[in-house]
Amino acid sequence: MNRLLRNPLVKALLVILGLISAGVAVANPAKIVYLTPDLNFPFWHHIAQGVAFEAKKNGIEFSSLSSNDDGAIQLKNVENAIAHGATGIVLTPTDSSTAPAVLALAEKAKIPVVIADVGTNSGRYVSYISSDNYTGAYQAGQVLTTALKQKGWAGGYIATITLSMARNNGRLRAAGFAQALKEAGAQVSDTREMKSYTADESNQFAKELMAKPTPLRGLFVQADMPTLGAVQAIKAAQRGQSLELAAFDGTPEFIDLIKQGDILVSGMQQPYLMGERAGEALIMHLAKKPVPSSIVIPVLIVTHKNIDQLLPVLRETVFSNELK
Repeated sequence: MNRLLRNPLVKALLVILGLISAGVAVANPAKIVYLTPDLNFPFWHHIAQGVAFEAKKNGIEFSSLSSNDDGAIQLKNVENAIAHGATGIVLTPTDSSTAPAVLALAEKAKIPVVIADVGTNSGRYVSYISSDNYTGAYQAGQVLTTALKQKGWAGGYIATITLSMARNNGRLRAAGFAQALKEAGAQVSDTREMKSYTADESNQFAKELMAKPTPLRGLFVQADMPTLGAVQAIKAAQRGQSLELAAFDGTPEFIDLIKQGDILVSGMQQPYLMGERAGEALIMHLAKKPVPSSIVIPVLIVTHKNIDQLLPVLRETVFSNELK
C-alpha cells in the first residue's frame, strides 16, 4: 500500500477509516495462525498475504493452515493451532455453519479469533472483517440490467451461479443481485449452487443454463475461478455476442477479460486489504486495545470503463502486489 499512501487524500481517507496504523506493541512470543478454506484458491491466498504482512510488521510469527474446504479438516487445524501455541487465530471458515465449532474450541483454549470473510452462524469472536457483499452484488446487478436494457434484452432470461447458501456472504450476494433485478423489473430465472468452486463445475453449470429453451441473456457468477469456467463455456458456445456475464471477485485473467468485454462487470472484493485489517484487529486485541466488532470493506465495481483508473488499487488491495 506504500504507493497509495503517497497520495495525501488517500492517506487521509485511510486514516479516517482506520485502515493504517503505526504498529502495536504486543508481548512476545506471539503467534498468529490463519485458518483458511483452501490456500490454492487465489482469494484466500491474498487474505493470507495481508495477515502475514501485518504479523511481520509487528514482529509476530505467522503460519497458515488450509482446510481443503472440509469442515472436519478445519476442526483438526484449529486443534493443531492450539496445540502448537497459537496466541491468536484469523479464521475464514469453510462455511458459516462450521465456524461455531472452531470458535468454541478457541474460546475454551482462551485464544482470540478474528473472522475474515464468509461469517459465522453463532459464537464469540473479536471482530468480523467482511466485504459489503450485498451492495457489491446489487451494483453489479445494476450494471447488468442496464446493459441488457440498452441491448433490447430487458426482461430476458437471467441466471445465477451462487456460492453455497450455507455461507452468509453467498446469501447476501444473492439478495443484493435479486434486489437490483427487481428494481429493473426482472428476476432470477434459474440458479445453480456451487459445491467445489472450480472452473469445471461452473463450466458445466453454464452449459446447462445455455441449453435451456429460452435464450439466456444474463449470467451472474458469484466467485472468480468459477467465472473463468463460465467464460470458457460461453466462448465454446459462441454466445459472447448474445449473453452478458457479471462476476464477483477477480483473478489476474479478469483484467483482459473485462477490457475485451468477455466479462461485463465484476464486484471485486479487496482480499489483501481484508487480511491486513484482520491481522491488525487481532494484534490490537492482543495488545489490549479496543477493536470494532465489525469492519466492512467496500467492494470495487470494475468495468471496461474504469478498469485502467482502478488498476493501481487493484494491484495492491485485490492482488497483493502479485499482478504482473
